[in-house]
Amino acid sequence: MSEPKKAKELGRADRIQPGLWRLRLPLPWPGVPHVNAFAIAAGSGVVLVDTGMHEPGSLAQLERALDQAGLKLEHVRLLVCTHAHSDHYGQAGPIVDAAGCELWMHPDHAHATRAAKRPERALERRIEIARQSGVPAAALESYREERKGQGTGVARVVAPNRDLVSGAEVDTDLGRWQVYETPGHAPSHVVLHQPDRRLLLSGDHILGRVSLFFDYGHTPDMVGEFLTSLDTVDGLEVDLVLAGHGRPVRDARRLTQANRREVTEGIARVREAIASEPLTAFEIVPKLLGIENLTPMHVSWGLSMVLSYLRYLLVRGEVRTVEGSDPGRWEPVA
Repeated sequence: MSEPKKAKELGRADRIQPGLWRLRLPLPWPGVPHVNAFAIAAGSGVVLVDTGMHEPGSLAQLERALDQAGLKLEHVRLLVCTHAHSDHYGQAGPIVDAAGCELWMHPDHAHATRAAKRPERALERRIEIARQSGVPAAALESYREERKGQGTGVARVVAPNRDLVSGAEVDTDLGRWQVYETPGHAPSHVVLHQPDRRLLLSGDHILGRVSLFFDYGHTPDMVGEFLTSLDTVDGLEVDLVLAGHGRPVRDARRLTQANRREVTEGIARVREAIASEPLTAFEIVPKLLGIENLTPMHVSWGLSMVLSYLRYLLVRGEVRTVEGSDPGRWEPVA
C-alpha cells in the first residue's frame, strides 16, 4: 500500500499580538516546510519583514496569508529583508511592484543576488568547490543535471533603496525597531529589535530549534562572525523571538547558548576527524553528521558546514591543507 500523500502547505496568518502577524509561507524543501514573514502595523498599512520564496503559485500563497490578516499586497508600505536568501528575499520584486514600496536590506547581498543574476555560473562555482573538496565526479555530474535549469527562488533581483546596517531604525505602530548586523548565517543578515516590547525579529540567526547553516565562501570566517553575532543578540533585552522558521519562542539567551554549544561540538568533531589522518572535506562530512549513508541534501548541507568549520580553524592557525593535494586534504598543524 502506498504512503498517503502529505497535504500541501498553504499560506496562513497567525496574530501574535495586536498589530503583529506571522505569515507562514510554504517552501518546497524537505524538512523545511515553511518560512515566516511578519506584517507589522504602520499607519495606513504594514511593514512586511521577509517575503517567502518565489516559485509557481508562491505570490498567491503570500496573498492568502495576508488576506487572513485582513491585508493586501497594496497595504505594504515598506519591505524589509533580514537577509538575501531566496526564502526571505525571493518575492521582493513582485511585492515592490504591487505595493510601490521601498525595499530595505543589508548592502552585502551579493552572495545571493549575484547567483540569482547568473545561476549557471553560480552552479559551476558550487560544483568546483565540491570537486576540490573530494565529492566524486559521478555525484557532481548527477547534481549538475538535476540543478540545471532549475529556478533560483528569486523572482528578479531588486536592489535595496536603503542599506540596513547597525543604527538604522524601522518605524511601526509597535514602536521603532532597531537594526543590528548579525552576519554568519549569511553576510547580509540583520536582526530587528523592539526594545520597549522586548521583541526580536531574528530571521535565520537564531531559531526555536537549533539548525545551523553557514553560506560558505563569501567571507573569510563565517563561523567566527556567527559567534560574534550571538554576542550581539545576548546584549539585547528579549522576551519573544520571532524567527524565520517555526513558532515564536521565549528565552533568547537559552537559544544563543545552544547555538554556541552546537558550534563548539561541530568544530570538535572536525578536529577529531583529521587527528589521525589527512582527510578531504567530503570525507569529514559523515563524521560531522554521524551519518554514513549520505543523501544529496546531506552532502550539500554537510559540506558547507565542514568547509566553514575548517575555515574557522584555518584562520586560527590550527589546520592546513596537505601541500599539493587535489582534492585538498586537511591535517592539523603540529
